[in-house]
Amino acid sequence: MARALPLLPGVLPALLTTIVTLLTFYPSVTTAQTAEEVDLDMVTRIRLEGFYRSQVMETLQHLTDVIGSRLTGSPGMDAANAWTRDKLSEWGLSDARLEGFYFGKGWSFDRVSVHMEAPRQETLIAYPRAWTPATNGLVRGQVQRITLEDEEDLEEHRGKLAGKILLMESPRELTEVTTPMLQRHDDDTLDNLINFPIPDEAEPPEPGARAKTFHFRETLNAYLQEEGVVATLYISSRDYGIVRLGAGAAHDAGAHPGVPSLQMASEHYNMLARLVEDEHTVEVSLEVVAQFHEDDLNAYNTIAEIPGTGRNADEIVLVGAHMDSWHAGTGATDNAGSVAAIMEAVRILKAIGAEPDRTIRIVLWSGEEQGLLGSRAYVEEHIATRPAPTDEAQLALPPRVRDNTWPIQPLRGHEQHVAYLNMDNGSGKIRGVYAQENSAAVPIFEAWLKPFNDLGADTVTMRNTGSTDHIPFDNVGIPGFQFVQDQMDYFTRTHHSHLDTYDYARRDDLVQASVVIAGFLYHAAMRGEPLPRKPVPVEPESD
Repeated sequence: MARALPLLPGVLPALLTTIVTLLTFYPSVTTAQTAEEVDLDMVTRIRLEGFYRSQVMETLQHLTDVIGSRLTGSPGMDAANAWTRDKLSEWGLSDARLEGFYFGKGWSFDRVSVHMEAPRQETLIAYPRAWTPATNGLVRGQVQRITLEDEEDLEEHRGKLAGKILLMESPRELTEVTTPMLQRHDDDTLDNLINFPIPDEAEPPEPGARAKTFHFRETLNAYLQEEGVVATLYISSRDYGIVRLGAGAAHDAGAHPGVPSLQMASEHYNMLARLVEDEHTVEVSLEVVAQFHEDDLNAYNTIAEIPGTGRNADEIVLVGAHMDSWHAGTGATDNAGSVAAIMEAVRILKAIGAEPDRTIRIVLWSGEEQGLLGSRAYVEEHIATRPAPTDEAQLALPPRVRDNTWPIQPLRGHEQHVAYLNMDNGSGKIRGVYAQENSAAVPIFEAWLKPFNDLGADTVTMRNTGSTDHIPFDNVGIPGFQFVQDQMDYFTRTHHSHLDTYDYARRDDLVQASVVIAGFLYHAAMRGEPLPRKPVPVEPESD
């Protein structure tokens, strides 16, 4: 055993003076060494309820198999809004409601058939692109490959396209698969995720770029109809028979729908393009049964709460996932799995009698796939706004395609909302969380994850991640975070494709995710201080 050395005379007073000085000038030293409080008794109760009485798959099945696809503004999304509102109320959450925002016209389709009629007959795999019109029964046309990318292209082909079905993109070689179709994180990929890459020098966004894209699509759609084009075909961005699709026209009221437009399996698209290039006469017949829904131009977010019971009851911990999907599949991995997981997380907390200090609010977003519209509308209604543009050209545009204006103008809710947690990267298990460059959040999240390390959730990365509903919150200075998840076959098979169905969601992963989220929600709602914030963004300097 080591022997203590005697202190020389005068050393002890000097040492005490040094310690006091350090504590006076460096109070963060003490703060940094203070352990984050974690309620392990509550974690145990969360785990027991979540593991042994989970309802996550029942929720997922109803959203997918029973309700089906949930394109924003469609009858399917209306049904999902009503069902989730009622289910959350049934579980005991308070003030379950729908909160509307302007969206535009809804759209849905019932069926589609596509056949090559010449030089031989074959059934082709294709789905209509959203917000394009139905055919008037079965239509037929000769196939032509064309490029229409600017006004000069439109003038070159004016008067030459009546009765044609147009291949709008170049054919391409199939992608050679060199990575597994189904991917889980391993130690190497998680370690790599922790390493923070120094960002490149930021390029300011081109002013009016979104407006330019919007205007040309409107011009193109009007041109196609005026020229008497029968339909347009686009190639799927996935191979091996997977049809990945999106919108073919804008959803805004008054936007031009163009002509029937379909996304086709790459193998069939390539075949048509080769036949046309070899100067065969290629004819295709098709029928699309679809309809617009314009009785209500609003879309809706589903909202419910577990009211706070403590001194911080007016503060809000928000959790969300987007409930809207694309229309070819049933939107299981994008994003009904996440919806089911966060619904299950709040069900768990209600079932075990949790009484959070802060209010926990769940929001199921609409319009995410069209540009984070539901979460942006929520932020503008409750948290912060931006000044109206003064440029007449910008004012004439739909708000979603306008350039940002400055400064950010906080509302009362800016102080009330202390955190937003989001799930939207497929239905894979949670492996950690993106700290979104919020250094002060890292040790907090590491502590909250520790009781779930045995479930594979142990990674906190300083990296940003984007393209989902935490971004509107982060953009106005609210701590907004997305979980790190196993990708599974999200980006190889299911993302925005006709294969996005219940079969690709895995129970163990969603049970794990709901338990981890419940733990995060509880500790965010009970923490003595709100989660630390980054500075509110300011207008970037121009050259």
